Amino acid sequence: MAEITMYTSRACAYCTRAKRLLDRKGAEYEEIRLSRFDGDARHRLAELTGRYTVPQIIIDDAAIGGWDQLKALEDAGALDPLLA
Repeated sequence: MAEITMYTSRACAYCTRAKRLLDRKGAEYEEIRLSRFDGDARHRLAELTGRYTVPQIIIDDAAIGGWDQLKALEDAGALDPLLA
């Protein structure tokens, strides 16, 4: 099974959507919650993924992006192979 890390924040509707989708898939993931006010953490996230926004989802060391990218993978039928 794939190793998944998801960077989230507390009041983030897109984070909730991403978690629900992965939960429906039965995928296990590590959630790392970032504070909206922690600029250093956001800077490190940008260095890792190229983006400051959450959610940011990493599957097997590949930064796939956020909710929109996760949903696009699902809609294209490309998410299941990544999670396998």
